[in-house]
Amino acid sequence: MIRRDFKGVIDVITGPMFSGKTEELIKRVRILEYADIKMLIVKPKVDNRFNENKIISRSGVEKQTISAKDGEEIMSFWNNSYDAIIIDEVQFFGWDIIPMIEKLASEGKRVIVAGLDTDYKMQPFGIMPHLLAIADNITKLIAVCLICKNVASKSFRKTKSVAITEVGDKDEYEARCRRCHIKGTKK
Repeated sequence: MIRRDFKGVIDVITGPMFSGKTEELIKRVRILEYADIKMLIVKPKVDNRFNENKIISRSGVEKQTISAKDGEEIMSFWNNSYDAIIIDEVQFFGWDIIPMIEKLASEGKRVIVAGLDTDYKMQPFGIMPHLLAIADNITKLIAVCLICKNVASKSFRKTKSVAITEVGDKDEYEARCRRCHIKGTKK
């Protein structure tokens, strides 16, 4: 028998840089706000590109948030009056966040996360493959390739850095299709 009152779910929003992941996340926050769903909105401390205490989409839409370094710090802000947790740039968190996400969803909480599915090398990014595997719903967004203007599903790094985790924006990255990404890495 299916419990109709059970709300626990893990939603993952993913795609390359410049595909609108944060915009989609904020859209879902606004829908939950309209329904008077109390939620905790989180972003990783390492991501301070635009603001330390807000998530901000490239179109300028923003939401107040807390910044945390790991799952333990997130849980220090959590209380049972929340019905949902929203996490932006989830790929920057470590493996300790996975049991927290599963626990909250199993307790009937809504968990909505957004993050890059692959790194600049087109390889699965950190915890994202696991999150995609345990998700109840997945939204995969696309961008536009800045080279050929086709569908882009990859994040291309324009700098010479080889660090997997390097927070940046349009000066360091651009969206590319698979073909243009591979051409760019051969140069």
